[in-house]
Amino acid sequence: MSGTTDTPARARTSRKAAQFTESVIREMTRLALAHDAVNLSQGFPDFPAPPHLKAAAADAIDGDVNQYAITWGARDLRDAIAADWATRVGVPIDPDRQVTVCCGSTEAMIATLLAIVDPGDEVIVFEPFYENYGPDAILSGATPRFVRLHPPVTAGAAWTFDPDELRAAFSRRTRAIIINTPNNPTGKVFTRAELEMIAGLAREWDVTVVTDEIYDHIVYDDAVHVPMASLEGMADRTVTINSVSKTFSVTGWRVGWAVAPVEIAGAIRKVHDFLTVGAAAPLQAAAARALSGPSSYYTDLAAAYARRRDRLMDVLTTAGFACHRPQGAYYIMTDITGLGWDDDVAFVRHLVTEVGVAAVPGSSFFSDPAHGRRHVRFCFCKKDETLAAAAERLRRFQK
Repeated sequence: MSGTTDTPARARTSRKAAQFTESVIREMTRLALAHDAVNLSQGFPDFPAPPHLKAAAADAIDGDVNQYAITWGARDLRDAIAADWATRVGVPIDPDRQVTVCCGSTEAMIATLLAIVDPGDEVIVFEPFYENYGPDAILSGATPRFVRLHPPVTAGAAWTFDPDELRAAFSRRTRAIIINTPNNPTGKVFTRAELEMIAGLAREWDVTVVTDEIYDHIVYDDAVHVPMASLEGMADRTVTINSVSKTFSVTGWRVGWAVAPVEIAGAIRKVHDFLTVGAAAPLQAAAARALSGPSSYYTDLAAAYARRRDRLMDVLTTAGFACHRPQGAYYIMTDITGLGWDDDVAFVRHLVTEVGVAAVPGSSFFSDPAHGRRHVRFCFCKKDETLAAAAERLRRFQK
């Protein structure tokens, strides 16, 4: 019979899926569970969410907030986002036309790229990068162009990029640039001068800036978070992504959002609708109440994380790691060269199986794994008891 064959059918996968691996971060969490290790790999807090946030979620569930919210977000949450935005960014936005609530910042990012990028376009990504950005660009049909963040050469200095390298990454095919500030995994907080330079290139090349500002309230010492959309002329070409996950210690709630110019927001909403329809309705209600809380919550949050940062820095330094002091977020990038290792993957597997502490290999944050072979990332969004347990195990490692 025409068209038939005796060859068994073979499952086919897309060329896109073949271009990236599964999440290394989530893999390290699975290894931590398998070996009963202290998990300093995946960036989720192991302490409770704020009581007022949990109470708000319980109230919403008890109040039968069970059905779909409006696809692009419940009205009370969009209003709360707009009010918070006006206070902190200083640029008014229309909650009815510019805010899209998504299933976490992860969905907000892929929905944004699918909405603004066409196959053949290029997306600029700073590396080391949060591991989703490269696959997101590929899934949207674009080619990622990577610009290196260079580690500090002196104690207390920040990661930096070469302005000439950044300028050379722009071309007529560039459609977007992704910025994560405060940055995961480096802890870098982009300065106003750095953002102004990026903004100038974005205007010159007519490029959309996509900023992941999920750690915006977690900054330390003299660092200041500057929203890209607050810079002159950038509100009309910036998509800002955020969520309640990190700020309110509810990474499993999956409530995030994108704030964008009206035309881009309309495209994001269409993509979002067909990706997930909408985020969980009762958790949106709780998020709205959280954003309307006192400003003291944010200062207390940053102070608590600064204390955890300093504690883990001391532990890691004592154990022999060379640590890059983060300015924001809740991760510490370390250099393992002085420990006698030149393979980050082998090192973290040894650390989790033989020492009982899980971390993330630095190579997973680079387009070329060779650039990350001497780096390992630890997170400190953990209870004091968890950090103490890690310290005890790392003391054994030191011996």
